[in-house]
Amino acid sequence: MVRSTFYYHFRKSKQPDKYAREKESIIRLYHEHKGRYGYRRITVEMNKIGYAINHKTVLELMNICGIKCQVRLRNYCSYKGRVGRIAPDLLQRDFAAEKPNQKWVTDLTEFSVCGVKLYLSPIMDLYNREVINTFARIPDSLDIVLHSDHGWQCQMKRYQLRLRQKGITQSMSRKGNCLDNAAMESFFGLLKSELLYLQKFSSIDHFRKELEEYIDYYNNKRIKKILKRHGPGTIPDSCHLNKY
Repeated sequence: MVRSTFYYHFRKSKQPDKYAREKESIIRLYHEHKGRYGYRRITVEMNKIGYAINHKTVLELMNICGIKCQVRLRNYCSYKGRVGRIAPDLLQRDFAAEKPNQKWVTDLTEFSVCGVKLYLSPIMDLYNREVINTFARIPDSLDIVLHSDHGWQCQMKRYQLRLRQKGITQSMSRKGNCLDNAAMESFFGLLKSELLYLQKFSSIDHFRKELEEYIDYYNNKRIKKILKRHGPGTIPDSCHLNKY
């Protein structure tokens, strides 16, 4: 090694790390989000807490710290069930809503945990992409459109009767068109990549606990670009969602 190069790196190693605070905050944010955030979202969070730092610097610092996003999106395929002409496609891939409880989407997904198959069928409000609990507590006659695929559960007579009793209009994707329910498919992709594939579960109860915590995290903390860097449950009144 050239002597000048050696002394250059020697002097540099003795200098204080000017990014020490930034590194500490990046590591804290990384672990706070359980490795689900990459450098872009961490950059947003860093800017929120007062750091004037760009995404390239955050990426470089993450590499220096030896951390990277643990999420790797996998192909998602949902079970479509028996296809029938139950309801028309009223959304026509228009996933924007002007107010809450105007357009809902739902679907069914399967988990295999500890050798047991579990099923989840959440409902999402397209106004802010928030996952809501159930329509049991929703007052009747709200003129809601509930969109789904042709899954068997959505074709059950009892299910359709319950929707009519609540004044909810049923809408269904076209056969073989998963993009007709893209908002729900996207949520399932995130759910499986950021929860199911990211950690191990010791029991069914453990998984259910982590699932509840993830949905709360998704609703109230996880930022989304489409929501102008807010979480579904934390959108300010001035933030209007125009297009999916």
